[in-house]
Amino acid sequence: MICTRRRVKPLYGIANLPANGLRMAHMPTVAEQLRTAREARKLTVHEIAETTKIRTDHIRALESGDYDVFTAPVYIRGFVRTYSTLLKLDVPQVMAALEGELGQTEKFSEPPPLSSEPRGAVDFVMLQLSRVNWQKGLVVIIIAGLMLVLLIVIWAWRKHRSTDPLSDLPPAVYQSPQQSGDTLPLPAPGR
Repeated sequence: MICTRRRVKPLYGIANLPANGLRMAHMPTVAEQLRTAREARKLTVHEIAETTKIRTDHIRALESGDYDVFTAPVYIRGFVRTYSTLLKLDVPQVMAALEGELGQTEKFSEPPPLSSEPRGAVDFVMLQLSRVNWQKGLVVIIIAGLMLVLLIVIWAWRKHRSTDPLSDLPPAVYQSPQQSGDTLPLPAPGR
């Protein structure tokens, strides 16, 4: 066994009590939980990477708590959820701890809201529209439009068929032509 000079901190115990006495014991960070769970299962970083399809440098960053490697917190949350599910950890507890850790970082803490005004009906409608799957929604809109056009055509055809074509003519008096029906014009000679 090789001895190193690195001092190992115990995870729980009286030595880790904070000075203010608010917390009972030191809770391991998400990085510590992931690393110790992986080591307890005797898995390598490469095996985890192969199984989860997470890059090895990202796994190492998660296990060291170096979240600055990631561009957005959504990647951190997704990778930690996948990783902790694979290791059969308590995912809600790990995710809650991760939210607490991300809230303490400057890069990934949530910005304050842009306005203090309550959200209105327009915001609700825009949120619902953003959730629409437009591939399926477009098909539904096209079908509804075609049905609307078909209903309008049927209504116009029925209305046209049920009306009297002579109803728009004003009443008239029959006038007989100057010639009576006794004489007929003769055809021109040579035909």
